[in-house]
Amino acid sequence: MNVLATGQTPLTISIAAAVASLLLLLVVFELIRSRRLRERYALLWLLTGLVLLALSLWRGGLNTMAGWFGVQTYPPAVLFAVALLFVLAVLLHYSTVISKLADQNVVLAQRLALVELELSARGAPAQLLEPDAAGAPETPVT
Repeated sequence: MNVLATGQTPLTISIAAAVASLLLLLVVFELIRSRRLRERYALLWLLTGLVLLALSLWRGGLNTMAGWFGVQTYPPAVLFAVALLFVLAVLLHYSTVISKLADQNVVLAQRLALVELELSARGAPAQLLEPDAAGAPETPVT
């Protein structure tokens, strides 16, 4: 029987997608455990992995969703479309986080400039105002 002609998801595709989803979940959990990824940023990745795992294992559901979207010849295309949608959501989320951090950096730089101006007006030692080679202010010698 020709699998593609009947509109069924091939078993090998379902297995490969389930393994890839499990690997994604394991990587995200490891990044959280090693404190390289904060929990609040990992939520979208965890949701992505869980949805992809569910669609990979539930072949009938994937085939039904494919029918809803008019995909009749290759239902796993819907799985990849869902994965792409979640990746775009994660990218949008990170873009908003980066934009917020950039705004906060501007405010922080302005506040630092005001503090340096105030220190120079008070006659603070020059070493407080001059950054070292790494860009951080030198610690004063007392």
